[in-house]
Amino acid sequence: MSTVVSNRQKRMPQKCMQRVVLTVAPRKYGFLMELLQNFDFVKVAKDEDNDGDLREEVVANLKQTAKDLKLLKVGKLKTRPLKEFLDEL
Repeated sequence: MSTVVSNRQKRMPQKCMQRVVLTVAPRKYGFLMELLQNFDFVKVAKDEDNDGDLREEVVANLKQTAKDLKLLKVGKLKTRPLKEFLDEL
């Protein structure tokens, strides 16, 4: 979710800009952001609740998980019983 700041006319003073908050489906977020950045009258403010590096973090986590799974398959990574894991919760 991002805050989109826009004004109706380019010549309007900065103090007259209006704010719009949008909630967008994750699969459409990139498209919308690219579209909005092409308008010279729209300023996109970074969402304070959403870390900008979230996508990179998710990708890094998925890559690490894939590496861990490969290590598990060849027996190079230690596991623990499910019951032991659940007991910790």
